[in-house]
Amino acid sequence: MEGYLHLKNNQSFTGQWLTPPPNQQIEGEIVFFTGMTGYQEVLTDPSYKDQIIVFTYPLIGNYGINELDFESKEPHVAGVVVYEATNHPSHYQSTYSLKEYLQKWDIPLLGHLDTRAVVKTIRKEGTMPAVLSSNELYNKDHFVLPKEEKVTKVTASTNGCYGDGETHIVLVDYGLKKSIIHSFLKRNCRVTTVPFNTTFPEIKKLKPDGIVLSNGPGDPKELTSILPNVKKMLEHYPTLGICLGHQLAVLALGGDTKKLPFGHRGANHPVADLKYGKVFMSSQNHSYVVDEESLLKTGFEKRFINLHDQSVEGLIHQILPIQTVQFHPEAHPGPADGEYIFEEFMNIIKVEKRSVIAYA
Repeated sequence: MEGYLHLKNNQSFTGQWLTPPPNQQIEGEIVFFTGMTGYQEVLTDPSYKDQIIVFTYPLIGNYGINELDFESKEPHVAGVVVYEATNHPSHYQSTYSLKEYLQKWDIPLLGHLDTRAVVKTIRKEGTMPAVLSSNELYNKDHFVLPKEEKVTKVTASTNGCYGDGETHIVLVDYGLKKSIIHSFLKRNCRVTTVPFNTTFPEIKKLKPDGIVLSNGPGDPKELTSILPNVKKMLEHYPTLGICLGHQLAVLALGGDTKKLPFGHRGANHPVADLKYGKVFMSSQNHSYVVDEESLLKTGFEKRFINLHDQSVEGLIHQILPIQTVQFHPEAHPGPADGEYIFEEFMNIIKVEKRSVIAYA
């Protein structure tokens, strides 16, 4: 059965439903992911909440879906567009095909569509509202995506506790990935996850050694109400910001963010570490970046840059024990080249602990 992808710029693309939408149409922001693998992690990454994801690699689903590589309990994408999806995955851990998994969650999968043409359009005109529909015609005047705090849809409602290590990390959940928790557990940490709007006094009662501001979906400026709370955390504890957490840290200290034309989404983005003078590949998923010109009065100093467009990929603070990265050091999907960020943060915590003891 034919299905259609309608874009706000009046372009439409025809494909075949591999799993039809439960409703007549599905709306979302159209984005694309450039990785050859990692589709399971992408589907379950809360940062993709309500987006229609186009996979650029022509064949998706080769190794199926397993029970180990979920980044959250359910998929968060609004819909999926591929050139081709295999119904016969080949991997000893596979329990579902891509089609079966999306069908289970009523997420539409549109295939046999010219994904190269779609991606070229997005690269030329930017991300935009889109509709997956069974109707060949669609009224383009209806392309209005509501402004909303997407974080409220993906954050946990209660605290979570993991591990029993020596160092206590409080991880603020703006839509966190499971792999961030695991990155600290394997470094002998105890991790407490808290909802995104947890107050500073509540966090203080948990007696953290360090704070992590997680990744998450949407525009960071939709979360201005929590910035005073974020600022207090930054001023009182060693802090690591990842992706959305990186952007919120900058906003909390007086900086600014802006939207990229089509964002960074993939497992192959080159990043330069200006401190060590080296380049590595990174996993990324974001539409917004820090405005470099706004950093002047924040105390932040640029450390990482994206080699595709020179945008800011990470910062260190000149006074406070704060480190932030726009990319995903935990990877999943993608290379683990940036995992040393976790080691650096653990060292920052150790230094701060020694300072507290010395002045006690």
